[in-house]
Amino acid sequence: MTLSFHVRSNSFPSRQHPQATHVDEQLSRLRSSETASSSSICQRLSNLQDLHDSLDKMLRLSSTQQTLSQEQIEMILDGSIKILDLCNVSKDGLSQMKESLKEIESILRRKRGDISAEIKKYLASRKSLKKSFQKVLKNLKTGHRKNKESLAVFGEAEAVTVSLFESMFTFMSGTKSCGKWSLVSKMMSQNKAACEDEENEFRRVDLEFQSEKSLKIEDVQNLDSCIQDLEDGIESLSKSLIKYRVSILNI
Repeated sequence: MTLSFHVRSNSFPSRQHPQATHVDEQLSRLRSSETASSSSICQRLSNLQDLHDSLDKMLRLSSTQQTLSQEQIEMILDGSIKILDLCNVSKDGLSQMKESLKEIESILRRKRGDISAEIKKYLASRKSLKKSFQKVLKNLKTGHRKNKESLAVFGEAEAVTVSLFESMFTFMSGTKSCGKWSLVSKMMSQNKAACEDEENEFRRVDLEFQSEKSLKIEDVQNLDSCIQDLEDGIESLSKSLIKYRVSILNI
């Protein structure tokens, strides 16, 4: 998904500033990175936090503030709100999932309780998260501009952020992944063994849920730890986005 802002090709002379060059380098790294594992997603979340911290500094430059039109400021502000919506939806959904996993872990440890009911709660929270995410994503697409001229750096930042969240939700859906060739591999039914090696924490537990007798407490704990890492990364990104939004409002 690509998001663009309707701006003039010469509308951002401040990109010659060292801070703008640093932002370009950060964007380049994010565009080239892949999200085949929970650790790579967490790393990209950290990189996104750094990117928005850099954008916050850029917004404080007088050259940036003098260049941006009121229309562009409002568009950047609107984009930041929608990205924050993605963060909030993600945090709420992950929190519900983690709560259900804690109950499942407790039942496995005590070896008593209605584990089927807790598994249903967990799967329901996953379904609810997917529905909420698709709603926010639809709002982002509705705001998409047809006029594709020069992409502003802020539009690029919004695009790579949305791309990461799409990758994260694909990962959380339990889809097998073989890097950026996962779809091709699936269609051609090739590299099956390689894909299985990259089976993520969500899919591993999903498969075990199909047969409760094979459910391992270690895998549930690993998934819980994975969700905690994602929560922490999204929370840190949210704080940077709030600072970023304040800077926009102060222009």
